[in-house]
Amino acid sequence: MHITLVEDDLQLGAAIDSALQRLGYAVTWLQDGRSAMEAMRDNSADLILLDLGLPGKDGLEVLREARSLNIRTPVLVMSARDALTARISGLDAGADDYLIKPFHVDELAARIRSLTRRAHGLADNRIEVGALKLDLGQMSLTYQGETVELTKREFALLQALMERAGRLVRREQLKNALYGLDRDVGDGALEVLVHGLRRKVGFNTIRTVRGFGYMIARNVT
Repeated sequence: MHITLVEDDLQLGAAIDSALQRLGYAVTWLQDGRSAMEAMRDNSADLILLDLGLPGKDGLEVLREARSLNIRTPVLVMSARDALTARISGLDAGADDYLIKPFHVDELAARIRSLTRRAHGLADNRIEVGALKLDLGQMSLTYQGETVELTKREFALLQALMERAGRLVRREQLKNALYGLDRDVGDGALEVLVHGLRRKVGFNTIRTVRGFGYMIARNVT
């Protein structure tokens, strides 16, 4: 999952960036409102974490403009503006959730999981595709009833494919989700990751659509 973090406080931004990467997310960290607006137009992130008090362009202004352009990327506002009127303004501007600073990283992670479930129409933290069962909260996988150990990046790759089971997921979309936009990733990195995952869940589970990307069938055996 690729998260765009927009936070101009360097200490807080670095802490959130580090915590999210430890949880297996790909993070692009931006520090001003204009860059945030460009990132939202680019529409490559799965989720935006948006501070409101930004230089260049206020977070609320960014949010209103994005929604006026029909940009539907989920947005979680993070702000020290804790007054009821501020929270109402953020939600009315188009935020999907509103988290008051300071917050614990565990709460942030739970809010991210909640928004992910909502975006993909899930009732809980589990995704099931045939014999594959992925638990987003525990970051665990069972395949054919057996627990399978995955690296964080393998887990993120499998999640991206399972959320779109039966549909082609393009290479660039996967690379953005796994590595973010600010990392220089070689062309072979994704292939190596897919190969390693296939060794754990079966070589026929993940199908290559040559020149385009990968997909998982809706019924994995």
